[in-house]
Amino acid sequence: MTTNSKEWIQYSTAALMVVSGVVLSFISFFTKGDVTDGVLWYMAHGLTFAGAVFGVSVYFKTKLGESEYRIKEFLSKQIRNETDNETH
Repeated sequence: MTTNSKEWIQYSTAALMVVSGVVLSFISFFTKGDVTDGVLWYMAHGLTFAGAVFGVSVYFKTKLGESEYRIKEFLSKQIRNETDNETH
């Protein structure tokens, strides 16, 4: 499974959970005049799941970018030091 399809599945399931929670909340409110505990529980778990999916992916992408930057800086310093030592 490619990274792109994995991310697509994660994002679409997170969005689907939130949308289904909102739809269930509206249905519960307009049919009973009250949002039941089960619907609120489902909505809370959908929001938690969506927050985890979006938050974790953003966190890892940020950390990966920082690590990549540090590695590039380290390697460029090493190359500069080697070229300086060769010229002297």
